Amino acid sequence: MKVEVIQLKLTNEIKQLIEQSRQNVAIAVNSELTMLYWNIGRRINIEILNEKRAEYGKQIVATLSRQLTSEYGDGWSKRLLHQCLRFAEIIPDIQIVHTLCTQLSWSHIRLLISIENELKRDFYIEMSKMEHWSVRVLQERIKSMLFERTAISKKPELTIQNDLELLKNEQKISADMVFRDPYFLDFLGLQDAYSEKDLETSIIIELQKFITEFGSDFAFMGRQKRITIDNRDYYIDLLFYHRRLKCLVAIDLKIGEFEASYKGQMELYLRYLEKYEQLEGENTPIGLILCTGKNEEHIELLQLEKSNIRVADYYTILPSKKLLQEKLHKAIEIAQLKFEKNQDERMSNSINEVE
Repeated sequence: MKVEVIQLKLTNEIKQLIEQSRQNVAIAVNSELTMLYWNIGRRINIEILNEKRAEYGKQIVATLSRQLTSEYGDGWSKRLLHQCLRFAEIIPDIQIVHTLCTQLSWSHIRLLISIENELKRDFYIEMSKMEHWSVRVLQERIKSMLFERTAISKKPELTIQNDLELLKNEQKISADMVFRDPYFLDFLGLQDAYSEKDLETSIIIELQKFITEFGSDFAFMGRQKRITIDNRDYYIDLLFYHRRLKCLVAIDLKIGEFEASYKGQMELYLRYLEKYEQLEGENTPIGLILCTGKNEEHIELLQLEKSNIRVADYYTILPSKKLLQEKLHKAIEIAQLKFEKNQDERMSNSINEVE
């Protein structure tokens, strides 16, 4: 019996060594392949720039594709060579490419270089690295317009750049990059009429999918957490802890549109958590109110962010892509106009003070 245990332990250890070696080889092959594609793109780019003719670029890519396919077999299509070109164009720094190669596969990079907007592309690069997204997850995140759904997309360009740099260099993530609006809860299978209890129960049943939609750093703490204040019991629908933000997150589930009274209820929860549950070294708790409709002026006038409260829509049935795009682009546009208006007002006040 003892011999069998020793044999089993030895077999498991050797299997682990084999698996680790295979993983190391895969990473090394991917890194070398990605660097090859970048170098090919860079070399073609130099040739095209020297000639300064777009038609010459098309011609050289087509000819090169035929020659490489003849020499090395299938795989060297015009499409691949254009991807190599694009890769070298958007990331010209070889040191950045070296770092990227060790963290993301060529399949990741092909998806990322197809994104035109630089800030949006950088967001997906940093989030892929931080949350270790598979290619499939990255594809789903892009398709679901995750960037446009995060609060950060509605901030000024400089703020987005600063938050991305902070994440890239110090692995610190801002709350604006964590919280989204709207959330897609179609996986809950809720249709037509349902209650807040139905919503909560469905979330618990599909907790893993819920956390996938919210972000991998959310850790579930409990449901219907009872808190007692002045001999009265209150219940927090869902309580999570966010590892990177280092704070508790209280979630209140609502059916219907946001109402002003929800603020006072959430403030009570947060102040209680801050006083009795927050541990040393943790940040102030954040409240998230999920509802099926937001009244923007209510939210603006209530100044919820000052109370560390966020409000977001949720969908139990996915809207069409066109409708979602229109809604999100409009929200971003409104946020940018508000920022510009506030900037103008500050500038005007400053001038008046000087005069």
